[in-house]
Amino acid sequence: MRARGHAAPEGSWWDWDVIAWDAAELRLAAAHDLTYYHGLELVFGDPTLVSCPAKFLDPVFRAPTSEELARVTRQIGEEPLVLVAFEADAGGLEPVPCLIAAERVEVVQETVLRYWRDDVAPGQRFAPWVRPPAPQAS
Repeated sequence: MRARGHAAPEGSWWDWDVIAWDAAELRLAAAHDLTYYHGLELVFGDPTLVSCPAKFLDPVFRAPTSEELARVTRQIGEEPLVLVAFEADAGGLEPVPCLIAAERVEVVQETVLRYWRDDVAPGQRFAPWVRPPAPQAS
């Protein structure tokens, strides 16, 4: 991944999905298997253009082309501070070209659990949708 000096972190980042998206933030999560946890998040602050599937596999990050930069600049009215380009497997016959323009990007590496457990280790946290089980009625 290239976003004005950012490089993709080392690791096995095969499965990707969008775990949060609103006007303030786009959050992509990645792992070798997203079933139980993820270990990487790309957090795009103030996204101005997002063109990627909600779930994808094995992205190949690259520098945006001059044509992509010009097109995005026309669409949002100014040159983006961050423009990330990649191709990804979205289940079709061909890779899907993807672009994300934002004010900033942060790379977060930590274990984010996608299921409830009582014994969370230091340096781990729960995904936003994970809740403790409801108390049992007696």
